[in-house]
Amino acid sequence: MSDAPLPAPLAAIRDDFLALDEPERLQLLLEFANELPAFPERLEDHPELAERVAECQSPVFIVLEVDDGRVVMHATAPAEAPTTRGFASILAQGLTGLAVDEALGVPDDFPQTLGLTRIVSPLRISGMTGMLLRAKRQIRARSV
Repeated sequence: MSDAPLPAPLAAIRDDFLALDEPERLQLLLEFANELPAFPERLEDHPELAERVAECQSPVFIVLEVDDGRVVMHATAPAEAPTTRGFASILAQGLTGLAVDEALGVPDDFPQTLGLTRIVSPLRISGMTGMLLRAKRQIRARSV
C-alpha cells in the first residue's frame, strides 16, 4: 500500500471507515450510496460525455471536469448496485474541489485502504480502482 499522503477530504473518508468495525463499514458504504450527488441535467442530455467504467459490473458512468484548476467529478450508478454507487459517491465527494495536482496524487491503491477488502468482493474493489484510474486519466486530459 502506498504511503503517499491523501488529500484531506479522502483522508477523512478513509479515517471514518477505519474507525468502524467491518459490519459498520459496510453500513457507511451504503450511506455513501444514498449521498451520491445528482448527475447534472446539462450532462444527462449528452451521454457521449460520460465514460462507462468497464471495470464495474454495474453500469457506472463518470465525467470529470476541470474548472479553474479544480476538479469536479460527476458519477451515475444504479440504486440496485449500492456498493458500487457508494464507491462512486466516495470518489465524487472526495475528488470534487481538489486541485488537479492533488487529485492526480491520490494513490491508485486508495480503494484498498478503506478497510473493505474482507467485506466486499475483490471485483467491487477492482471496480472502484477502475473508477479512480479513469477519473485521473480524464483529469489529465482536461487539464492540458
